[in-house]
Amino acid sequence: MKTLEISPVANLPQLVTSVLLRREGWPTRTPLDDVWAAAPGPVAAPGPARRRRKTTQLRGLLQSSTLEFIMEAHNGLSARIAEEAGFKGVWASGLSISAALGVRDNNEASWSQVVDVAEFMSDATTVPILLDGDTGYGNFNNMRRLVRKLEQRGIAGVCIEDKVFPKANSFIDGEAQPLADMDEFCGKIKAGKDAQGDDDFCVVARVEALIAGWSLGEALRRAEAYRLAGADAILMHSKKATPADIDAFMAEWGNRHPIVIVPTKYYSTPADHFRKLGISMVIWANHQMRSAITAMQKTVRTIYTEQSLVSVEDQVAPLKEVFRLQGDGELQEAEDRYLPRKSAHTQGIILAASRGSELGELTADKPKAMIEVGGKPVLTRLVDDLNALGIRHIAVVRGYKKETIQGSNFTVIDNDAYETTRDLYSLYLSRHQLNGGSIVAYGDTLFRKYLLSESLSTPGDITITVDAAIASSGWRSRDLVRCSKPYTNDFFNAEVQLKSIVTTCETAGFHGEWAGLLSVNAKGAKLVAAQLEKMADRADFKQLSLVDLINELAASHPISVVYTRGGWIDIDEAKDLEKAGGFYA
Repeated sequence: MKTLEISPVANLPQLVTSVLLRREGWPTRTPLDDVWAAAPGPVAAPGPARRRRKTTQLRGLLQSSTLEFIMEAHNGLSARIAEEAGFKGVWASGLSISAALGVRDNNEASWSQVVDVAEFMSDATTVPILLDGDTGYGNFNNMRRLVRKLEQRGIAGVCIEDKVFPKANSFIDGEAQPLADMDEFCGKIKAGKDAQGDDDFCVVARVEALIAGWSLGEALRRAEAYRLAGADAILMHSKKATPADIDAFMAEWGNRHPIVIVPTKYYSTPADHFRKLGISMVIWANHQMRSAITAMQKTVRTIYTEQSLVSVEDQVAPLKEVFRLQGDGELQEAEDRYLPRKSAHTQGIILAASRGSELGELTADKPKAMIEVGGKPVLTRLVDDLNALGIRHIAVVRGYKKETIQGSNFTVIDNDAYETTRDLYSLYLSRHQLNGGSIVAYGDTLFRKYLLSESLSTPGDITITVDAAIASSGWRSRDLVRCSKPYTNDFFNAEVQLKSIVTTCETAGFHGEWAGLLSVNAKGAKLVAAQLEKMADRADFKQLSLVDLINELAASHPISVVYTRGGWIDIDEAKDLEKAGGFYA
């Protein structure tokens, strides 16, 4: 396919035509492409800043005056790790991709499956990907389609080897592997070059003559034929334990074309030796996969033998590193930019530092927030419910058995003084989360989602949820509430404000029980944060509760009340767990 030349730059209709042709799959070229391609990094361009094309980057590596290195990868994660280490390019290894898919390196994975993997690798990186394209997956026609598909997926180049399809790995019975007809292979190279739409897309021809036991003369003959056929570089392959084959080839080859090598077998050869030979690029071809296999085998054997994670937890990457490599931080930033706000409350604070000693043996090895109800820990259910309402930024204050509180949808704040402090101190430790609308809840409490939603949608600066269905408390103290108005059937239209909260067993004279739910808008968050700082100066501060904070706030600022009748469960005793079981039945 020929590239359509669009010029001059000032001709706007032609540029528009170029964009439309590209959308339909036609490769076009304008003078602006040359400007962008030559740029050493991000440049100002119409619309978002555009990086130098990956194809141009790869061509630059192959034609570099200094020795360059690219690193094997076999999926998006390993490709990103290679780039972070500093590699300017990535080798999408056929062996490694096959191994990751659990099949042999004998074209058992289809070409489309390999290309799918390579696309993920390209999406995960900003450096170019050179795909190990085996034999081109067929004849010249398969090669043409492969090149077009690779360009569509953002792959910068492909390396094809002169063996017969289906191929076998070069290090398995190499002499038994027949080579492709040289002229037929030259036609395949020409077909690939004619099919490319991007002038900088690279086709590397891999010579397998030395692998298959042929002479140096045959290797030189094929390399020269492939160069004349249009290959952008020659990969000369050898399975010897020394670079003797490469030394002999380079002595005859000179500098007539870029040479790529794969020193898997002659691994002890210093890089300076390759520089002296005039090698253009070294591929470290399979070492991420091989190191991963070693690490996985060790980890799995240990877990199987010990039936525990204790010995391996400190030896493996923390989950935070996994999330970082996946780009979780960027997603959170994007959510802030693009997701519609379901409410003004975007922060969540969950207080889960206490053990819950009233539950006895149930909390011997975990805090009560981690006790399961209906197959899920209470804390997990609360986090899920907040997430469902659009609250993504959640901090959990943990204390007792804090190592058991882990998860992917929240961050943690440690209250290591949990034994000698109360819940107000836990909130104080998380005060920096109060930088906008927020909701505060206890980690041992379950709520119907409508209660969380109503709490968030109330227009007041500070809002608490009050259960008007007060039953006799017996010996058990609860946080009982006096309000400006009692609960009535028309309470949706009535503005109710808090007067005070009292922790008591007596129910007479109260309008309801505080459900342990506090929500604030941006102004209310500032009021709460300021009150926390003020109360922190008190000598008894660490022995105060959220009730004390709310009463202090109510004395100087109106606190709105959302009435409910049921719809929540505070898990303090074993019998509460029985009720909770029916809560999600």
